[in-house]
Amino acid sequence: MSIDHLLAVVPVRDLATANSWYEKLFGRPADNNPMPSLVEWRVVKNGWVQVFVDVDRAGSGLLNLAVDDLDTHIVGLVERGVTPGDVQTVTKGVQLSPIVDPDGNSITLIGSFREEY
Repeated sequence: MSIDHLLAVVPVRDLATANSWYEKLFGRPADNNPMPSLVEWRVVKNGWVQVFVDVDRAGSGLLNLAVDDLDTHIVGLVERGVTPGDVQTVTKGVQLSPIVDPDGNSITLIGSFREEY
């Protein structure tokens, strides 16, 4: 038995608002819109972020995105109208930059991510 894909679900109140915001976060339109309440981005080979209408859970999501170059990603986000928080350096040089979507879901960009500590 194996797991072939990972799908992270972010609950939102309004799909149109969220879709527009996540297009700015990812720098491109969604890869799929399989149903009226769901859009999704393929962010790595077998990993997807699904933005899904769930009014009761909206704003409670946590999404961590490890990026290859945190400074470059932050510049791109700012250019696209997304304002990330201040970069914090934490354990062993890992860097974190928080972002909040329109519903209050927390997204954290992670720079210098390590697979092993």
